[in-house]
Amino acid sequence: MSKTFIGAIIIAFAVLSGIFFYMKTAMPAFDFNVMMSGNVLMAVLSLASYYMVTKQIKSRPEAFVRGVYSGTFLKLMVCMAAILIYVMANKPNIHKPTLFVLFGIYAVYSVIETTILSKMARVK
Repeated sequence: MSKTFIGAIIIAFAVLSGIFFYMKTAMPAFDFNVMMSGNVLMAVLSLASYYMVTKQIKSRPEAFVRGVYSGTFLKLMVCMAAILIYVMANKPNIHKPTLFVLFGIYAVYSVIETTILSKMARVK
């Protein structure tokens, strides 16, 4: 199942990166660097959350729910902190659609992570 999760994260990263490269040329108002940074950050946090949850499942299978919640909460807090830093650094010229894209990145990685980890917990 580890290969499935890592493969899904890599595919999501590649697809989102492709979309962002398209948006860079088609819609230059979006902040490409911020979107790619958010994509990298969420991919790394998803992998860290995966390893955190799998360690808890191996030690105590009933700890799955706590592991998923803590991983999701960790990603949410880091996402909120990164967006706050972006807003404070670019206060006069904030592009609000870029902020919505960042929350979309969070949602994509959270759905992938929760879906695959819940399947993994059912198998064990």
